[in-house]
Amino acid sequence: MVQQELIEGCKNGDRKAQRALYDQYSSRIYGCCLKYAPNAIEAQDILQDSFITIYNKIEQYDYKGSFEGWCKRIAINTALQRYRTAKIYSLEDQSILIEDEPVEVSDLEEITLKELLAMIQHLPDRYRMVFSLHTMDGYNHKEIAAMMGINEGTSKSNLSRARQNLQQMINEWREKNTSNAG
Repeated sequence: MVQQELIEGCKNGDRKAQRALYDQYSSRIYGCCLKYAPNAIEAQDILQDSFITIYNKIEQYDYKGSFEGWCKRIAINTALQRYRTAKIYSLEDQSILIEDEPVEVSDLEEITLKELLAMIQHLPDRYRMVFSLHTMDGYNHKEIAAMMGINEGTSKSNLSRARQNLQQMINEWREKNTSNAG
């Protein structure tokens, strides 16, 4: 089925069209979910919740913009809602912004995507969410603040701390792999 036929079928409640839509988009949307989840099991839960929402709101898709982008936006919102209700955003005063040290590109050349994703998943929830929204999906701090119900300073601080934590994990990885190689 062509994408438009799948979408129309889903709008009409056709189970075969829903299954075909899931088969066509689930792996790409799952990749999006992995960026926001602390592990694969949570990412799978977010994926399933996202598809329930996609099926329930598919009537709202108006063929403007990418359908895959629309689905990923639902997945991001599903992840945000999941963690918003878990109250991971209750933070201490974040008014002091720590200067970022950029992650060295040479550090990333030897790390596989799977290893890097695992490091991102090990970030504290609030840092992982801001890092993924900002660095991986391109949202600015004003948008992130609105999406997460936090202020812009907290978003900036969380991003800074996420980068610091990630840099520390990369350094530890490098030390481990350098000592194992020698």
